[in-house]
Amino acid sequence: MGRKYINRAIELLDQNQPIYYDGGHTGHELTFERGRADCKTWADYINIGMEHGSFDLKGLEEFMQGLLDVGPTASGHNSPAVIVELPVVGSSIEAVRANAWQITQILAKGVHGLVLCHAETPGAVKAFVESCRYPFHRLGLGSKIDEGRRGSAGQDSAAPIWGITPKEYLEVADAWPLNPNGELLLGLKIENKRAVEKLGETLSTPGIAFAEWGPGDMSMSLGYRALPQPLTKELLEIRNKVFAGCKENGVKFLEHATPETIQEKIREGVRIVSTDGDVGEDTAAAGRHYSGRSLPV
Repeated sequence: MGRKYINRAIELLDQNQPIYYDGGHTGHELTFERGRADCKTWADYINIGMEHGSFDLKGLEEFMQGLLDVGPTASGHNSPAVIVELPVVGSSIEAVRANAWQITQILAKGVHGLVLCHAETPGAVKAFVESCRYPFHRLGLGSKIDEGRRGSAGQDSAAPIWGITPKEYLEVADAWPLNPNGELLLGLKIENKRAVEKLGETLSTPGIAFAEWGPGDMSMSLGYRALPQPLTKELLEIRNKVFAGCKENGVKFLEHATPETIQEKIREGVRIVSTDGDVGEDTAAAGRHYSGRSLPV
């Protein structure tokens, strides 16, 4: 049994339990009232899609306050975990560094994790991790990542959402599992053919907790207008290559599942699960039953 974390998603992953998220990639209503309603979500974390949805920092702040207003959750956490898909994409180290202000401002709202979409290059992923970390966190520094670039002040607004002091926030606002005491969950989308070329180097970047292969965008990268069903041989090979790269580097793999496929996905090693909205709760219930989940929603 793992220890108690502020971030419920990390607590479950630390127990090797699959986790299930809710929230789309084209926007999520960000209001105080929606936060109050979502605090009792069936999901293990709430996904906020700012890659395609609005970059609404004021709305995000109000949403986080709404979660806090109704919390704690049934599992005893201050709020559900919230993970934001960044607007900046990982096309290059220069692109991420030029837009690191997005990372700084989103983290200051008290979210529990971030996703870098179209993570094409190791340099971009390096810049992503460094932008999320404070410079005094030293674990993992070396040939892959340098010291963090996150500055002071955001801890004052983020800490109350987590239910801790700013001083405590500074100690635990670091990338898990690189830092076993870290509370930030950092993920990648390996979702175009350029990203596949340097897959191993990208996934071996310290500080990355999970990744997915982004089938929709990957299929477009290969020339399709829509995701072929069933998947073509080429797409299946890419999916399996990304999955193998995740296993090799200790990175959790994210993939879609349904109530009918969730047992197979768990056996295969999928640990972060996306679902269709109308069967999301049913998928999570079936998966939790199969994996012997004890932590309440």
